[in-house]
Amino acid sequence: MKIKAEQLASTLKNKNLALYWISGDETLLTQEAADQVRHHYRNLGFLDREVFNVDRSFDWQDFSHATSNLSLFAEQKLIELRLTSSKLDEAGKQALQDYLTTPGSDLLLLIISPKLESGTANTKWFKTIEAAGAYLPIWPINRDGLSTWLAQRLLREGISAEPAALQLLVDKVEGNLLAAMQEIEKLKLMANPAQHATINLDVNTVMQVVADSSRYTVYHLIDAALLGEAARSQKILAALKAEGIFPLPILGAITRELRQLLPMIEKRQQGQGINAIMQTAHVWFNRKQVVRSAIGRIKSREIWLMLEHAREIDQSIKGMLRTNPWDELSLLLLSISGTSTVTARQAS
Repeated sequence: MKIKAEQLASTLKNKNLALYWISGDETLLTQEAADQVRHHYRNLGFLDREVFNVDRSFDWQDFSHATSNLSLFAEQKLIELRLTSSKLDEAGKQALQDYLTTPGSDLLLLIISPKLESGTANTKWFKTIEAAGAYLPIWPINRDGLSTWLAQRLLREGISAEPAALQLLVDKVEGNLLAAMQEIEKLKLMANPAQHATINLDVNTVMQVVADSSRYTVYHLIDAALLGEAARSQKILAALKAEGIFPLPILGAITRELRQLLPMIEKRQQGQGINAIMQTAHVWFNRKQVVRSAIGRIKSREIWLMLEHAREIDQSIKGMLRTNPWDELSLLLLSISGTSTVTARQAS
């Protein structure tokens, strides 16, 4: 069965499952979910734990031996598979299916993997595994949810943050939850409160203590532009440039997004409802707000002009045009965000 992170505790308490599969690219949240499973089963007597790091050279016979060579008096054991890729070869798929035929009450299998692609999660073999255990996809926390998440984590540590201080902390650690937890620990140490006292966090304290730990990706960049957040998209673009990211992959990701949006925008212009359009296009739920904003605001004619602009930027990157590709990427993002339009650019 597929569960959410907030359902993990009740599932552990009420279900007796043979397998837990945790997938996601957010390291902190994935680690915390895995720790929750480990802690629960350790309390149930699963004191023995065997860990396998699964890469391309992994021999699945080692896993099969570990799950089959248990004596009559063997202790309860947790077996952990740490996958470097969410895609398994045929030997791996068969080994997991063999395990599930006779899992035994003294074994618990915990699988930790990168985010599963929708195609993998919908395959017959994975559905078989999901039916016998719990599948927990871990989603990154978007910008809107980060403030709430940080506020909850601060309160858990006895820290109450002023709204302005919380917003500054969000800006400082955006996209890096591990850094956020490190900064919370630093804030606790600096404040050095009396036992059970609540720390009141203001802007000055955040500015003194917290480093700028933002970790941006091209996906943050695209989402900011699609949400109409022009200033933020420019900030992220500058950060990616400062990190030495080559502009071509950024352009490629933007172009792919525009092409995926085009048929959805055309359907909206034909009168179809946005919810129905996103359902047909299989838009992930954690991206629905972004896509909704874009297809409700951008017109198909503008997408075609943006794609033409992207073609010119590609030529600029490859030295075929004398324009500055970073400047042109900035203009393209402004167009996507709605601050500037490609039409106005071409008319100038």
